[in-house]
Amino acid sequence: MAELLYRLGRFGARRAWTVLITWLVVLGASVTAYFVAGGTLSSQVTIPGTKTAQVTEQLAEKFPSASGGTGTIVFHTTDGSAFTDEQRTAVGALLTGTADLDGVSSTTDPFATAAQIAEQTAQLTAGKEQVTGGLAQIDAALAQPGLPAAQKAAIEQQKAELDAQGRQLELSEQLLTMASGIRTVAEDGSAAVGAVIFDKAQLDVTPETKQGVVDHVTDGVPAGVEADFSNEITQNVPEVLGVGEVIGLLIAAITLLVMLGSLIAAALPLVSALTGVGVGVTAALALSGVVDMLSITPVLGVMLGLAVGIDYCLFILNRHRRQLLAGMPLHESIGLANGTSGNAVVFAGATVLVALLALNLTGIGFLGMMGTVGAICVAVSVIIAVTLTPALLSLLGLRVLSRKARATIGQQHGTVPTQPMSTGRAVITVVAGLAALIVIALPALDLRLNLPDGSSEAQDSTQYQAYQLIEDKFGAGVNGPLLVVASLPTPDADISEQVKIGTILQEQADVVAVAPVGVSTDKTLIAFQVIPAEGPTSESTEQLVRDLRDLSPLDGDVTLGVAGSASGNIDISEQLADALPTYLAVVLGLSLIILIFVFRSILVPLTATLGFVLSLFATFGGITAIFQWGWLGAIFGVHDPGPILSFLPTILIGILFGLAMDYQLFLVSGMREAYAHGAPARLAVRQGLHAGRTVVTAAAIIMIAVFGGFVFSNSAMIRSLGFGLAFGVLTDAFLVRMLLIPAVMHLLGRSAWWLPAWLDRILPNVDVEGAALERSHPVAPQTPSPEEDDAPLVTTTS
Repeated sequence: MAELLYRLGRFGARRAWTVLITWLVVLGASVTAYFVAGGTLSSQVTIPGTKTAQVTEQLAEKFPSASGGTGTIVFHTTDGSAFTDEQRTAVGALLTGTADLDGVSSTTDPFATAAQIAEQTAQLTAGKEQVTGGLAQIDAALAQPGLPAAQKAAIEQQKAELDAQGRQLELSEQLLTMASGIRTVAEDGSAAVGAVIFDKAQLDVTPETKQGVVDHVTDGVPAGVEADFSNEITQNVPEVLGVGEVIGLLIAAITLLVMLGSLIAAALPLVSALTGVGVGVTAALALSGVVDMLSITPVLGVMLGLAVGIDYCLFILNRHRRQLLAGMPLHESIGLANGTSGNAVVFAGATVLVALLALNLTGIGFLGMMGTVGAICVAVSVIIAVTLTPALLSLLGLRVLSRKARATIGQQHGTVPTQPMSTGRAVITVVAGLAALIVIALPALDLRLNLPDGSSEAQDSTQYQAYQLIEDKFGAGVNGPLLVVASLPTPDADISEQVKIGTILQEQADVVAVAPVGVSTDKTLIAFQVIPAEGPTSESTEQLVRDLRDLSPLDGDVTLGVAGSASGNIDISEQLADALPTYLAVVLGLSLIILIFVFRSILVPLTATLGFVLSLFATFGGITAIFQWGWLGAIFGVHDPGPILSFLPTILIGILFGLAMDYQLFLVSGMREAYAHGAPARLAVRQGLHAGRTVVTAAAIIMIAVFGGFVFSNSAMIRSLGFGLAFGVLTDAFLVRMLLIPAVMHLLGRSAWWLPAWLDRILPNVDVEGAALERSHPVAPQTPSPEEDDAPLVTTTS
């Protein structure tokens, strides 16, 4: 592989313009493919086959009219006063007009609904009074002496009919009482909740349809009234590149400039990474026309493409600059840098690819697609690093060095440590490092998973305003109603059966209200709306879903199913949590196997893997403390702490594993090289760390800056993902790879490189750093020692 990459680098250097034009054509083709074949991204997280999905399919079959997606509009007066009659009429007319929009099936007028409930209540009261009065008259008639038998029988028949009507009215009253906690107009009359029912399933509702509803309602609200919209109507595709992301790129650029000391050299990794992102993300988005893709998926591609694209180009550039300073000819230096550091880049990229593609093993479609898109972007970044980078290096020539650095070509650069670290320092580092990681990881013991709701949106967003208004005016549970479906063994869905089942549901803990919402035409299915006491992501609502499912079957073989957005989110989170241990085991197993091949050691892979586990759980702890507990919430924009994004831990495992192995490779391979060249084991540890710390520090800072830029996104999903990746890189690169691992390897001494003889014989020689290639191309007039060759440059400015 090293020889192939050497030749590829030499070819790119000789045919620089050909390579550059080829990549421009590829970029143009991928952008064209996106515009031609790209489809609509989804903002809804779904997993087919969950209990909620099964109930939803059952509803679609039995209640075709109820299978469309829904959204909520909260109308409220600007001054907090009750709606006037004119405002009520205008809102009703506005909703009636909304029902005529393309893609909308119907709407619900909150004021008309409240009036209907009030009318039904009045009719019920009047009916009960009529029945009571009629029974009193009948009793008086039956008390008359000498009543003929035929007349008496007729009166008793009337009494039986009135008794039956009375029982029906009592059952109706019970249903109204159970549903009394469900309101469409607030008690103070200042807010009202209207519903929009679309003619397609929630996932199939187009952004144009949603925007049409928003525009129509916003333009038509009467004076003194405002309208806010729920997530189902306004949740759109998040922006791929915002202010925070641009700031992250600026920090990365400054880091490169400080490290490389040349503006031209600093620009090279950025150009390479942006090209890779353009190709990778647009090529992946071109697939969205034929596969379902979550809206956060391309953002993940941008994150990874920028971070690894900059770092991979930097590794090759840094090696090339050192060789130029040593006096190596330009094209030979490009080829050798591509065959050595480029070889390491290919291997490092392969570990990230394996971890990301392994997300498909979870069996969860959208998660596998996220991994696949991320893998595409990483693969493009690797290919660009070993093809476009050599071409650009050839075109730039010696300008990748500052003027001051060019004046020192052929001179000695850098110093090499001659003494290992002290054993006492190593012990203190291990103890302190472990203590710090464990303390940071402790909050992870309280980790809860769910999907974000309206409370996690920006405080000035309409989704957040709608969520808070509903919670304040109607109760937190109205933001996450549950849909309970009762399947009957026989067609017997009369009112008595509705009351019987509704009463059982009402008796459950944390149930505020229960209302029947429909009966199937074959009378074998009854649907109830259940309002929980707390919001959709609360622990009590999660427990309520489990309690309702555990009730099934009821007496008479009645089975219950639970659906709704809250139930669906819970099902998705539980399935993701169940897949997490298996995926973690696969990743850790791959980690051990890959590292045993690379380092020909047992203990080095074990320490590397244990270090990854520590940094991973420390990352989980940091996420829990900030996004679930609300620590430092003002800094990170967490105004309403809640459960952690359900698929975040799985995504973090895949990405952080690959990045951790990158850092492990670039640091420990230097230690291995020094040890192989005859340095004592403990001294080799310090020399390897000294050789690689500058470039790894810069690479880690760049990744933290790029990922950290997404922390300030307008999407709750992207904020937590950006923070998790940035914090994960921080803990793994600086605490684990640059402090803990060197200290542990110092304490292990020569035993760190122990390998059973039988395993040593069968393992292939994986020359990741291209040492054999260096030996076969000794063309530099001044050949530094391996330790000097990796020594950091003294930065200067051009």
